[in-house]
Amino acid sequence: MNLRFSLQTKFIAGMIVMLLVVLTVVSLMWQRQNTMQGEVASLARGSMHDLVFERLRRRGEYAVAQLADTLTNPLYYSDLDAIGSIARTTLRQPDVSYVLVFDPQGRIVHDGSGDIPAYGRPMSDPFAFEVIAARAPHTQVSEHVVDIASPIMIGGQRLGGVRVGYSLASMRSDEDRATQSMTGRLDIISQRHLGWITLLGGALLALGVTAVWLMQRALVRPIRQLAHAAREIETGNFETDTPVSNRSDEVGDLVRAFGRMSHSVARHDRDIRRMAYTDALSGLANRLAFRENLDQRLLQLRGAGRQLALLFADIDDFKRVNDTLGHDAGDDVLVQFANRIRETVERIGGENAVLARFGGDEFVILLQGQADGDVRTAASHLAETLVAELSRPILVHDRQVFLGTSIGITLFPEDASGSTMLMKNGDIAMYQAKVAGKNCYRFYSRAMDQAVERRVRMEQELRGAWERGELSLAYQPVYRLADGQLVGAEALLRWQHPEHGAIAPSVFIDVAEQSGLIETIGLQVLRTACNDAVRWQQMRSNAEPLFVSVNVSPRQLRSGDLPQVVEACLRESGLPPSCLHVELTETAVIGDELHASSLLARLRNSGVKVWLDDFGTGFSGLSHLRRVPVDGVKIDRSFIADVLRDPDDLALTTAIIAMAHSLGITVIAEGVEKEGQYAILRERGCDLAQGYWLGHPVNVQEFSLLLAGAQQLQTRN
Repeated sequence: MNLRFSLQTKFIAGMIVMLLVVLTVVSLMWQRQNTMQGEVASLARGSMHDLVFERLRRRGEYAVAQLADTLTNPLYYSDLDAIGSIARTTLRQPDVSYVLVFDPQGRIVHDGSGDIPAYGRPMSDPFAFEVIAARAPHTQVSEHVVDIASPIMIGGQRLGGVRVGYSLASMRSDEDRATQSMTGRLDIISQRHLGWITLLGGALLALGVTAVWLMQRALVRPIRQLAHAAREIETGNFETDTPVSNRSDEVGDLVRAFGRMSHSVARHDRDIRRMAYTDALSGLANRLAFRENLDQRLLQLRGAGRQLALLFADIDDFKRVNDTLGHDAGDDVLVQFANRIRETVERIGGENAVLARFGGDEFVILLQGQADGDVRTAASHLAETLVAELSRPILVHDRQVFLGTSIGITLFPEDASGSTMLMKNGDIAMYQAKVAGKNCYRFYSRAMDQAVERRVRMEQELRGAWERGELSLAYQPVYRLADGQLVGAEALLRWQHPEHGAIAPSVFIDVAEQSGLIETIGLQVLRTACNDAVRWQQMRSNAEPLFVSVNVSPRQLRSGDLPQVVEACLRESGLPPSCLHVELTETAVIGDELHASSLLARLRNSGVKVWLDDFGTGFSGLSHLRRVPVDGVKIDRSFIADVLRDPDDLALTTAIIAMAHSLGITVIAEGVEKEGQYAILRERGCDLAQGYWLGHPVNVQEFSLLLAGAQQLQTRN
């Protein structure tokens, strides 16, 4: 439970806290004053003690010196009566506790008493030793007495000495009286200060009460009124009465500003609601509006026996537009697509159809079946029309752009009864349309869920497959057409699953690419291929060095650290850079031409060869050879397959070879599966070739055996 404290409560609490702080400070000051009072009394007593003691010591030393002079003759003549008379006179003086006259050996001669009971006894008190040894007046102090002694001399001869003990009791009594008097005066001063402190505390309390009352009237009440109006506006009541104030201070400004704000909010509420449910670029309904509409439709149709079709449409290869023509062109494409979809839906979908842009290049369509019609047939007709309409070229920046759309369709209530599952199923069906080749449509089926699950399971099993020894490399030999010499091999990744056997690279490499595993697997492939190539060089120490070509995925290229990774693998394996050929697909290079050109230039500067794979299937074709630094192009197998019977493929292949040679670029043909293909490629000047007719991909051991027995190929004509 959250406790809510009003502004007035907080202010009162603050005043109480402040008062407590003041009282605490005053209490500490009072305590400190009492402590200081005790310290002052103690210091005063000490100073008084030192002063009185010093005066007593001086008076005593003077009196004992005079007494020693008086006793000189009586002691010289051993006149005990005279000595006793002088000693008794001294004993009668104030504060004198004892008088002792002694001979040079420290024996008592007289103590001022009548019968002198201690006569002839040596002095044994704690002061005696220093007194006997003293050759000048000597003062010693104990807790109760000040002992002052002086030797009695005649000429240079010591006759003895005299000691007088002065009591400290009267001095302490005087000190106590003076201290009590001072403490009493300090107490009077403290009581006076306490009265002022009490008066100040009362004034602070009265000031706090007055401040609370003034704050309640000048601040809390207007703020409460504003808070009430704000709560009304929060609930959607924008026409609520707002406080009015004629005050000219800040609170008045706040009240008037709040009133203007509430009127502005009410005025723009309809515009805000419209903007919240509309896509800014296309003008279509957005995701929020569509979701609310879908939920409402499902609620109305549930149990009514009516059907709905949900169509997910995604533009194919839209990223290429942004990457090659820029984001402004991409926005133009989206607007044109949205207009085409809107016109088609309005013409075919009927008045109950709903169209929305989900964001990016995704559009969704809600198609409601008629009472006498089949929604599946209507959805198929609409999807076919959309695929045809969106396949037509779009003119952007004076260029024709050919795209397409993949559409996934799911039905209510056959496929799902809730909006979340319907949208999920539509997304799965759309993905299956892309897998099927794009620019088509697919209806959702439960088998698609199984396909998605298989894909997720394959991704999980692919993790750690290299470490478990399931992934390995196969090498397909590459031959030079001019003399039939084996010059290198392409490294191909293979997966031998422990349960499902060999899995097609086109299946698991796509999973690795989308999940990001390709970056880890690609590094292992590159490192292993370099190490194997080093062993090939050792087997052919006197022959022409063999190269190994390794495919690099678009994701590895986009990471930006490909040159460093290649350099590290070459350094670890010891393979010369010229013996490593890096293959990249044309579409991967075209995706970000500036970034790719920079990375490829760094690779080529290190000595590594760069080949463009699947050449001729990309978005822009031969024009990119002038802007992207490559050493070789591999003609896609789709052209080689029909080169013997299709004049267009032969002409295109011949043109690729001629243009590449004019730019100093090596041409490699892949997919050579017939002798006639080999012969015509050699005739047209193709440099290198690979394919099943020349050699199947084999593991590293079999490729090593091939190298060991390799002979120059006979010309196949």
